[in-house]
Amino acid sequence: MGTTVLLVDDHELIRQGLARAFERDADMTVVGQAGSVADGVAAWQALTPDVVVTDLQLPDGHGLEIVRAVRTLSDSTGLVVLTMHAGDDQIFAAMEAGASAFVGKDSKATEVVSAAKHAAVAPRTFLCAGLSGAMMRRATNPAPPKLSGREEEVLALLADGLGTGEIAGRLYMSESTAKTHITHIYQKLGAANRAQALVTAMRLGMLDHASPQRF
Repeated sequence: MGTTVLLVDDHELIRQGLARAFERDADMTVVGQAGSVADGVAAWQALTPDVVVTDLQLPDGHGLEIVRAVRTLSDSTGLVVLTMHAGDDQIFAAMEAGASAFVGKDSKATEVVSAAKHAAVAPRTFLCAGLSGAMMRRATNPAPPKLSGREEEVLALLADGLGTGEIAGRLYMSESTAKTHITHIYQKLGAANRAQALVTAMRLGMLDHASPQRF
């Protein structure tokens, strides 16, 4: 039978088109189709295909739910994510969920078949044409540092021009506690003072509401 494939997409026309593409390859056999997360997981459990090709957007949830469910139980199943939304966030989410390949719906059907072949042979690797670019963008624009909820409140008040004593009074804390929060904020942002902290926070999109005049 060669490599067996399960197709999961809520659009029947897309499933049928993919099925025909796989049928043209003598080494690939579509053994099942599903249109939802629940049906996809059930079909995988019943059919145990070598590869699952799933869309991201499904009526009852997200295709990555299928990826995670299958990967939790199987290291040997190939998992191909097929989506119209091929942004950096989607690429990294698929990789982190345990997908074997990520393919945009604007790709040729033959590319989906090739991705499925790769997934069958190397299910724990990750194939994605846009991965290198996404990694470069992530390295160039790192995610903003994670502040605690209280630190976010203090940062917002710093942006509003309040001093340490005023921040302490506004948030019902001691002045020493407010100073500690401010110190932690500066450390996380790599800043030496209020102005540097606010400029960095604005650049990272952490203070979209703030006005540069407040600096």
